Amino acid sequence: MRDIELYRHLLGLESPWTVEKVNLDLKAQRVDVYAEHPKGEKWPCPVCGDLLPVYDHSEERVWRHLDSCQFLTYLHASPPRVKCPKDGVHQVVLPWAEPKSRFTLLFERMAIDVMQMTHIKAARQILRISWDEAWHILSRAVQRGLQRKQPSLIKHLGVDEKAIARGQNYFTIVCDIDRGTVEHIADGRERRSFESYLENLTAEQLQAIVAIAMDMHEAYVQAALAKVPDAEHKIVFDLYHIMQHMGQAVDEVRRKEHQALIQEGDHRLARTRYMWLYGKENVPAKYWASYYVLRNSDLKTAKAWAIKENLRHLWHYKRVSTAQAHWRSCYFWATHCRLEPVIKVAKMLKRRLTQVLNYFTHRITNALSEGINSRVEAIKNAARGYRNAERFKIMIWFRLGGLDLYPVTHGEP
Repeated sequence: MRDIELYRHLLGLESPWTVEKVNLDLKAQRVDVYAEHPKGEKWPCPVCGDLLPVYDHSEERVWRHLDSCQFLTYLHASPPRVKCPKDGVHQVVLPWAEPKSRFTLLFERMAIDVMQMTHIKAARQILRISWDEAWHILSRAVQRGLQRKQPSLIKHLGVDEKAIARGQNYFTIVCDIDRGTVEHIADGRERRSFESYLENLTAEQLQAIVAIAMDMHEAYVQAALAKVPDAEHKIVFDLYHIMQHMGQAVDEVRRKEHQALIQEGDHRLARTRYMWLYGKENVPAKYWASYYVLRNSDLKTAKAWAIKENLRHLWHYKRVSTAQAHWRSCYFWATHCRLEPVIKVAKMLKRRLTQVLNYFTHRITNALSEGINSRVEAIKNAARGYRNAERFKIMIWFRLGGLDLYPVTHGEP
């Protein structure tokens, strides 16, 4: 009798549900608890709420509950069904589990906490559940969180791409820069990938967008220009990606010059690829001996690197007017250096100069998106990659979506 009363409290069973019996299997280290309800009880229709008599019972179902004294604990019950004149036959709402779940609400809450703190393999071992059961809980939690997610006014958006596998497989990830949460995940990195998010925003939400940090991917630019009011003055090209383009130009100059010098027996640029990608103040000590000699030489690579460094100073200015003056000087130098890769990048920036200089109005970067990208990469690495792209999305939402993942347990509003 005391066991029955104990498990009634442990399971949080409320009237009219009671514990009928408790079976303990010491060999299997398992406890099976059987719940029942009084005959003649009336139940609210889960659709309209009308009180109705029992129509019949579903077959006995089993739910995994929190372990008791390190014993696996399972709850057994035959859920009653009601036949509503208006809504038809439905199973009544059970106080200990959500529909179609294989776990009690309390177990799901604990499982979500465990899987938030560690990777799936370790969580499985702690919880003593299978892969399928783990993904069942994860999927339900994310679905629950997305259904609860309320529309909000986001001032600063970040949009970036993430490679999900070898080859040309990408996700487009949109995040709220202020909150640091993922707001949208779409397949590919085409214009449609970003537009699919913007199209679901209300006019008020679109108007509330103050700035959008992104790389210079033209598909994202065109999506924003098509959907966001005054997007031309809200798009902010991320300085990291701008400098990445110029760094690639420097490397292209180096490769061509290195090939030409080798023909003459000059190996000065050998093993210097990464040295030219550093900023002046960040050059590692191992490169110092050759760095100070090469940067002051008449090499084309040294000139390209100097132009890169000059461009980097653009973001040190406080006012847009002084930044514009520096840009004009930098652009003149870049377009008169006779280095085709550098000229190409300079002209590309010229075409989108408004979005480059929007930084001085909004002062945001895509650093948070890159940080989320790094965390997404960590999720992928922890699982040794994902063969199933949808499961990868679920895990991103689970860890980075800022969602309310927990089921409502008894006693909560």
